[in-house]
Amino acid sequence: MSQLLVNLAFVSNKPTGITTYASNLIPHLEKLQPTLLSARPIEDSACYPVAPNLTPDEGSKGHFRRLRWTQFQLPQIYKQLRSHLLFSPIPEAPLFTNCRYIVTVHDLIPLRFAKKSPLTLYSRYYVPQVLAQAQHIICNSTATAQDITRFFGVAASKITPILLAHDEQHFRWLDLPKQNYFLYIGRQDPYKNLQRTIAAFATIPNCRDYQLWLAGSFDSRYTPTLKALIDNLGITEQVKFLDYVPYSQLPVIINGAIALVFPSLWEGFGFPVLEAMACGTPVITSNISSLPEVAGNAALLVDPYNTEEISAAMQEIANSEQMRSHLRELGLTRASEFSWEKTGQATVKVLSQYL
Repeated sequence: MSQLLVNLAFVSNKPTGITTYASNLIPHLEKLQPTLLSARPIEDSACYPVAPNLTPDEGSKGHFRRLRWTQFQLPQIYKQLRSHLLFSPIPEAPLFTNCRYIVTVHDLIPLRFAKKSPLTLYSRYYVPQVLAQAQHIICNSTATAQDITRFFGVAASKITPILLAHDEQHFRWLDLPKQNYFLYIGRQDPYKNLQRTIAAFATIPNCRDYQLWLAGSFDSRYTPTLKALIDNLGITEQVKFLDYVPYSQLPVIINGAIALVFPSLWEGFGFPVLEAMACGTPVITSNISSLPEVAGNAALLVDPYNTEEISAAMQEIANSEQMRSHLRELGLTRASEFSWEKTGQATVKVLSQYL
């Protein structure tokens, strides 16, 4: 009998923020002796095998297969293993069954920036049902907790914000020589605010002396528009598309950057901000959503809708060695306050209350 089931059917081979969260959290749940629903064995953990084709790596088909599996097969596994509680690190769980569950919500960006897509329908119709039937809800910031209440009317008492963390052995200061490039890490969706970031970079008086590196997968919906903007601004030689950067290579490109530029219009947490601070790289980020919760006073906070503010922050970092040094020290101190052990302990405390 396994009292606690942990759903890892969504874990991808090409890690994004949610996979990073789940992978780092699992070792800290071991004291609860969970059974992990996983497509691949996990060292030192009890696993129940699930199909490997339920992840985002399979595109929309993977998502639909996983939702069908969640609704029809997961309740059978729950019953077979005589479980008392299911923990899902994403907001997915069987509806209208006897499964007791706790889920994690990472953001409600598909509702804040609604567009015609299956993800918007998923967030508008499926997620609220999941949250209504959950025993409790974990989320990754106070900003996300407020969104859950705002969009779905869920009582604040049913939600526990638990800030995430970074791998301090991986993301650390390497004392590498800085190169003259600003760095962005993430997807190229419009809410990531890359058009304003590019426009801001183009207005730095000496922008020809710098480059802007964009680390993130090519997206046929958005990349061509960004490249057209870059051409129109005459900065084709200054902007470098890196495509998806493997996890193993991120610390080196972060350490080499003069600053991380991350003025997103909304984030549930914002891993790149924390990872850059942990590497001692100055950060420019937004003064809204969860980003001030992560950055504290250790970054230059800007209005993400104001291109001039973004540009001024980039110029300040480019021109001032003193500012870069100041932000490096503040960032390293701030990042040291986050750990997966803290995140794990807080999560175990919530789960234990419902076992």
